[in-house]
Amino acid sequence: MTSTDPRTQQDLRYGDPAAPPTDWAVARRALAEAELYWLSTVRPDGRPHVTPLVAVLLDGALHLCTGSHERKARNLAQNREVVLTTGSNSWASGLDLVVEGTAEQVTDNARLRRIADAYEQKYGSDWRFEVGDGAFRSSGESEALVFAVPLRTVFGFGKDPHSQTRWRF
Repeated sequence: MTSTDPRTQQDLRYGDPAAPPTDWAVARRALAEAELYWLSTVRPDGRPHVTPLVAVLLDGALHLCTGSHERKARNLAQNREVVLTTGSNSWASGLDLVVEGTAEQVTDNARLRRIADAYEQKYGSDWRFEVGDGAFRSSGESEALVFAVPLRTVFGFGKDPHSQTRWRF
């Protein structure tokens, strides 16, 4: 096991006892290739907030961006604990993934440039960002704050056969 490999644990209570745990390489690829993720944050009054967004996996973290005045940015200013989910949205096939972690704002312009390049590579020119003053910038729009969510705990829910695998980093 390398320093980037997680500890894998299967929970046999939730699925076919004969199902093998999902391999981390399979889960990592699904996490990296997903087009859409759902971000769950907590409002200052404790109510949950969930919103769809795009993200990129880079250097062991999921990276997301949000306008500085959006609800998710305001939530993250108060509580950095988040859950990101993605998957097949099907009962009988695919793999659903749940990432638990702490969002960390990224302000280093060199790192932001790498993240911006990853967005454009994954999503195309519609997701081209300029970088400046510790944030993403795009023509005609306000700044977008960038957050990294280092992988801490990831749950995988296999569907054929059903299984639950947990990876801890």
